[in-house]
Amino acid sequence: MSAPDRKWWKDGVVYQIYPASFKDSNGDGMGDLPGIISKLDYIKDLGIDTIWVCPMYDSPQIDMGYDISDYENVYPQFGTLQDMDTLISETHARGMRIILDLVINHTSDQHAWFQESRSSKDNPKRDWYIWQPATYDSSGTRQPPNNWRSNFGGSVWTWDEATEEYFLHLFTPEQPDLNWESSACREAIYDSAMRFWLAKGVDGFRVDTVNMYSKPDLSDAPITDETAEFQFAGLQYCNGPSMHSYLNEINAVLSEYGKDKMTVGELPNTPDPAVILSYVSAAANELSMVFQFDVVDVGMGPHKFQTEPFDFTLPDFKRAVRRTQEILGAGTGDAWTTAFLENHDQARSISRFASDAPEHRVASGKMLALMLCALSGTLFVYQGQEIGMVNAPMEWPMEEYKDVDSGNYYAMVDRLSGGDPEKLAEAKRAIQYLGREHARLPISWDGGKDAGFSDVKEGEVGGKTWMRVNDDYETCNVAKQLGDPKSVLGYWKRMIQLRKNFLELLVYGAFEVVDEADEKTFCFTKTWGEQKAVVLCNFSAETVPFKVDEKSGLDFDRMEWLDSTVDGAKGAALAPYEGRIYLVE
Repeated sequence: MSAPDRKWWKDGVVYQIYPASFKDSNGDGMGDLPGIISKLDYIKDLGIDTIWVCPMYDSPQIDMGYDISDYENVYPQFGTLQDMDTLISETHARGMRIILDLVINHTSDQHAWFQESRSSKDNPKRDWYIWQPATYDSSGTRQPPNNWRSNFGGSVWTWDEATEEYFLHLFTPEQPDLNWESSACREAIYDSAMRFWLAKGVDGFRVDTVNMYSKPDLSDAPITDETAEFQFAGLQYCNGPSMHSYLNEINAVLSEYGKDKMTVGELPNTPDPAVILSYVSAAANELSMVFQFDVVDVGMGPHKFQTEPFDFTLPDFKRAVRRTQEILGAGTGDAWTTAFLENHDQARSISRFASDAPEHRVASGKMLALMLCALSGTLFVYQGQEIGMVNAPMEWPMEEYKDVDSGNYYAMVDRLSGGDPEKLAEAKRAIQYLGREHARLPISWDGGKDAGFSDVKEGEVGGKTWMRVNDDYETCNVAKQLGDPKSVLGYWKRMIQLRKNFLELLVYGAFEVVDEADEKTFCFTKTWGEQKAVVLCNFSAETVPFKVDEKSGLDFDRMEWLDSTVDGAKGAALAPYEGRIYLVE
């Protein structure tokens, strides 16, 4: 078999950093850029090749930095432009690369561009955002231009009293959408959000909501929820007709700074593999790879919180993994994919897909690490995932949930149910299971004050960290796991190294599920030329006999044991939440 098309962004492992929750260097209760710099050696030692830094740009922080008021400056609580220069240079000095979040579907309503746009209908930047006149119902009451539902609930339209038009925002009202049909707007985006940082040496971008820029069809969305005033419209405003043209322009900007810049696009509401391929195939040459949400969306409701914990089956999970892995083999051209279970928008994977019970959480963390490290594509690890961080406990009150998504949903249930305790308890269970807050709790660095994340000074932010540290910080922290090969952290290091030792097989190999219907175990094979691996994962709290030869025609006697999450485990039964990997002779 021919050698793979090797690229740094294919071979490597990416570590995602959420600045507010990573490490506080100055005792104000919030993480910052110097805090990140202080932990670069820790990240390098984990086996990481690239860091992805979530938005550190200046922002009112309505949506935790995804509402940018100045692309060319840093949020003051995170640091300065000089700190960013230092972070870029220190990352490169360690042989790692750095990518930033590229948030260009929308800005903050405090951005100078929007301030001009809303100042009058005659302003030259009026068409840099999407403005529409009101519609009126039969009684003459003013209504928004269409029935689209925002990603955070309510209408996507907000009325502007001064100019008497609505502006579009797919997210919060404080995040107005940019109008990509304006060429002047696009060029300003490329200069301010891209060239400014590429000139400083960043190696690429994670592109936020990459398929939402082209939305010429503003007609009503189909009514899929009879009880709701506003309707899901994601299939209308995603993947519009000009997307490929816009991405070609973005690539032209990237190419000004060399041929090896990386882009990974956030690609929601894209169920058709052919559409995914139209972005990531070598022939298209538009994005290096994308995040599909098949896996992390498993168990979510029509609105993600309209569900119960673990409202899915293991076969559902396997099918979702398969769909993301099949992108590698789909079509005639080369394409690439990603492997991830966590990010800043997802709850913790142990709590979501395995077990965070005290007796199972370490085993679950190791098993998920083994599974992820054996999947093809670029591997993404989210901060704290490497030590097995889990969701905050159910006992925490709603006051601890600070995310706009969780708060809006809980308030909506409260309003629509008239404060029904059962309905509110149901909403709280879903939020505790799926809320974005869990990924945003500070990293537990040690068992001391504020979990080693911060040493909050008296009088700063009420004398506490911006978000509460998880209650288990004394038992689950970096310091306790460093140097312990039996810890989740130790196992992540081991598996990342194993992934690199078998790079062609595990990073580039073809994926195939064995016995998709099995409700307790997830078995898959990886194949590269004459090499083959078998991966076994027990997703249950039971010891499960597993006859590989009965399910796949493979024979334990012809398989070389490579690793297990349970020391020395080689028999034909998997311990609760055990993972195992073999080479086939």
